[in-house]
Amino acid sequence: MPPSRRRAASAPSSAEPKPPKPPSTVEIAPGDPEPEGSYARLAYYDVDLSGRAAEALRFTQCRFRAADLSGARLDQLALTDCLVQNSNWANLTSDGGALTRVDLRDSRMTGLTITDGTLRDVRAEECRLDLSGWRFTRFEAVHFIGCNLTGADLTGADLRGARFTRCDLTGAQLHQADLTGTRFRACSLAGIGSPSQLRGAIVHETDLPALSHVLAAAMGITVDTEF
Repeated sequence: MPPSRRRAASAPSSAEPKPPKPPSTVEIAPGDPEPEGSYARLAYYDVDLSGRAAEALRFTQCRFRAADLSGARLDQLALTDCLVQNSNWANLTSDGGALTRVDLRDSRMTGLTITDGTLRDVRAEECRLDLSGWRFTRFEAVHFIGCNLTGADLTGADLRGARFTRCDLTGAQLHQADLTGTRFRACSLAGIGSPSQLRGAIVHETDLPALSHVLAAAMGITVDTEF
């Protein structure tokens, strides 16, 4: 069955995400995670896990700081109550990844790809997410703040529970995405393709002048400021 047909019928929540539940204590991770391993209350600080390949890893109440997971292939990755700070997760890929109550902060995640996954109660702030991929992924109570999402691939994504604040979505692909109730504020939406792809979205009134230029360009209308 195609991923898009497996969505729940009810609309996901667009409320502010719940914060991760903090661990009582954390210990420094003893080594590389093993495939299908479950890890709780561990700190991955200044570690190099780039290029690793593993399936069904589960991290609960873990902390990632200056952690390099770039180029890793981690299908069915599950993060719950985790915090990711100042890390490099560029080009990490995960089919069926699931993030629940996760904070992503000040991290480089260019080309991060989560396909047919689920994000619930996720906050991403000041992250570089250009060229990231979220095809057929469901967003519930997800807030992107000050993120670079240029060229992001959101094809077929369920964005009904997502909101974007001060984000650059220039050239993002929204083909067949569901934006009913998706909220945008102070975002760049240039080059997103057909304006019909924004059907159902909620845009703050202060963004209407900028959005009018996007709509005009899509309709072949030239805006002349020297009249």
